[in-house]
Amino acid sequence: MDKKLMYPKKVISQLGAVDYYDKFIKDAAANKLFNTLKDTIDWLQFPITIFGKTYLQPRLIAFEGDPNIHYTYSKTRLKANKWSPEILQIKQACEQQTKNLYNCVLINYYRDGNDSMGWHSDDEKELGKYPSIASVSIGAERLIHFRLRNKHQDKTKILLKNGSLLHMLGPTQENWQHQIAKSKRVRTGRINLTFRFIQA
Repeated sequence: MDKKLMYPKKVISQLGAVDYYDKFIKDAAANKLFNTLKDTIDWLQFPITIFGKTYLQPRLIAFEGDPNIHYTYSKTRLKANKWSPEILQIKQACEQQTKNLYNCVLINYYRDGNDSMGWHSDDEKELGKYPSIASVSIGAERLIHFRLRNKHQDKTKILLKNGSLLHMLGPTQENWQHQIAKSKRVRTGRINLTFRFIQA
């Protein structure tokens, strides 16, 4: 992680706050980290039911955190595995940069452009009213799209580069949704680490 003071690009300032840091992790370190996580994490793939039909989620996931932390989303309940040394180091760097504490991380592995995540907000009750979510991307560049919940034509997007940090805070999850859409142009993998604080 680059230890210099970093200044964010403001992605969203209306009805929320989303800040983007371009080179949170330098390229060489990010590339090494991607390969380490890809090969050492025990990846899982869960089913999801949409309009009465059940499919495997189009990405792999893992969950790490403090002891006895659980997280439920899309009717899937996860128990945190213990922190790996590499991810614990990133967590600490995120806490220093964002001035927020995190006790878990949801890790998504998008194997190529066919893997995706649909429109959603990270608004589960255990995250609290205004959660701080630090999202670190390593690997292939992917677009993240945002839209207002009550006015879908109001949209914005940003290219998440290798080693970048996207910080979502304030009322962002209350007012905005986001997605990672499929992309025929992307043929390599991306790992996304979203650090959160789950309230007891």
